[in-house]
Amino acid sequence: RAAADAIPLAEVAGPALLALRNETGESVQLYVADGEQRVCIASLESPHGLRTIVPMGASLPLDQGSAGKVLRATPDAARRGWAESVGEREAGVASVSAPIHDAAGAVVAAVSVSGPIERTTRAPGRRYAAAVTAAARAIELAR
Repeated sequence: RAAADAIPLAEVAGPALLALRNETGESVQLYVADGEQRVCIASLESPHGLRTIVPMGASLPLDQGSAGKVLRATPDAARRGWAESVGEREAGVASVSAPIHDAAGAVVAAVSVSGPIERTTRAPGRRYAAAVTAAARAIELAR
């Protein structure tokens, strides 16, 4: 149900997700929380042969990965405005996510960049946090 309700958000987010994928060269995803899970409501794959693939509709644990940290509003993610993950959900994969807020300031979704650690490094926030947070703000403005 949460994913179905979020479809208009995924449509509005399309241009920002495409720009983020093109800027970073990595896969990008848009997630919403659904109970103890997060559901991917939009996904664009990296053009690289080695890439992260998260199909639209995939349900992943909310307690793993950078998007889970953002959707749960962990203190670190809330303080920085983004979260990173290295090998948490899947070995060899790193990600950076930023929250998308509604007009009242509540977190309604997370936008993420993910890819192999070989490209994203073990400190992916240094490389992608600015781009991911800019994409999140663009999505908020487009809503």
